[in-house]
Amino acid sequence: MSPRDNDETQPLLAPQPDLNDLHDLPIKRTPLPLFQFSIVLFLQLAEPLTSNVIYPFAPQLMRDVGITKGDETKVGYYVGLMQSIFFLTQAFTVLHWSRLSDRIGRKPVILIGLCGLSISMYAFGLSRTFWGLVVSRSLNGALNGNIGVIKSILAEITDSTNIAQAYAYMPIAWSTGSTLGPIIGGSLAHPARRFPALFGDNQFLLKYPYFLPCAVPATFSLVAWTVTFLFLKETATGPGVLSLPRLFRRKDDVDTIKRKGSLEDASAEVVAPREQAVPLRGLLIRPVIVAAANYAFLSLVDIALRAIHPVFLSTPIELGGLGLNTSRIGNLLSVFGVLNGVSQVFFFARIHDYLGSKLTYILGIASALPAFAAFPILSFLARSQGVSALVWGGALAQIIISIGLSFSYGAVFIYISAAAPNRASLGATNGLCQLSVSIMRAIGPAAANSLFSLSIEKGYMHGYMVYYVLIGVTCVALWIGTLLPRRPGM
Repeated sequence: MSPRDNDETQPLLAPQPDLNDLHDLPIKRTPLPLFQFSIVLFLQLAEPLTSNVIYPFAPQLMRDVGITKGDETKVGYYVGLMQSIFFLTQAFTVLHWSRLSDRIGRKPVILIGLCGLSISMYAFGLSRTFWGLVVSRSLNGALNGNIGVIKSILAEITDSTNIAQAYAYMPIAWSTGSTLGPIIGGSLAHPARRFPALFGDNQFLLKYPYFLPCAVPATFSLVAWTVTFLFLKETATGPGVLSLPRLFRRKDDVDTIKRKGSLEDASAEVVAPREQAVPLRGLLIRPVIVAAANYAFLSLVDIALRAIHPVFLSTPIELGGLGLNTSRIGNLLSVFGVLNGVSQVFFFARIHDYLGSKLTYILGIASALPAFAAFPILSFLARSQGVSALVWGGALAQIIISIGLSFSYGAVFIYISAAAPNRASLGATNGLCQLSVSIMRAIGPAAANSLFSLSIEKGYMHGYMVYYVLIGVTCVALWIGTLLPRRPGM
């Protein structure tokens, strides 16, 4: 065994070939394992459904629980807090869940996460006080460690030839959740009022008007739990990885054991020295730190944009918004989900192969600049002519432009996978990166919506101060993007 085999600083994925060579040399891609990959996509749907379903009715929910006391300028503060609390509690636990998945396996951790998502969403729909919402949303984040773990599974079932293709399809789940979530939240909130013929006499739904939209993703998480238990194959290897079939006296998954290069006797499975998980401080190497920093700032820019968008749409025109109702907000946000999914599936892999990971990432981040600049323009147009066709066209153009941020996610995920010291540390690497992201996502919604409310309340820069600040944050994210190596794995 060469010294290189034991070097924990070596990247997990081989460096990508030079872009100039890509146009001359054909690349033979390894076929994706379609069944397992489809299950991963299905599981990924649980989180965007859970997070996006509350966006259309979150402003009205804050008004209904009475926390704003009728002050419209305070709505943004509390909506931002509600969006941030999930990521704040997730930040405390996500690294733990990801490292645990390296030791006991991906599958048990995903099962716990799906169960947590389901219980907390049912509780959210039954909450009638602000603090009840805070507690249930906190549990939602703390019990869910699936984000980093699912990315680890994806890296383990792919290689350097097909990982970009896999990430091109991953947004199908997020786009589907981003499409269905707002539709569910916007259509099923206050069902007794919206559908009196069906639910007008239902005392339960009259008492809990937001239970029905919350119950849909909660029930989906239970279905996903069943699919995971029955069909998902374990991808982690190691002496401590739990074999759920063995625990329930069922036949071990021999194919998985052989595919991971283990010994034929699963009970005698031994991990090679290079595949021992490195300690936490062993992850603090430049490739991991740079990839984590870019993932964190990308998430900050993205979550800030997604957080203030529905608040802006629901804010009265005279205060700087568009004054749309919950149903229209849900429909508009769903348009983003559809367009994002289509563009990712058909264009991401091609764009990535042509431009490379770094340029794809940089251009995606840059798309946030015109997206943020569109807010004051739409506000000015709405104040001068109401919600006209021109305003609707501008709102649609803003959504289309913001799709570029999703391209950056696919690129940065490839950098993260390539930065892992070895396969046994992949979960910990994803967990560390997800920790930085969770911190940023905890800060982003609360900070962005607080700035939004403060800008309106105090009239700073004619109420547009928040957009100038967020444009500045985007510029910082662009600078950090320049620190990425030209190719992942370098």
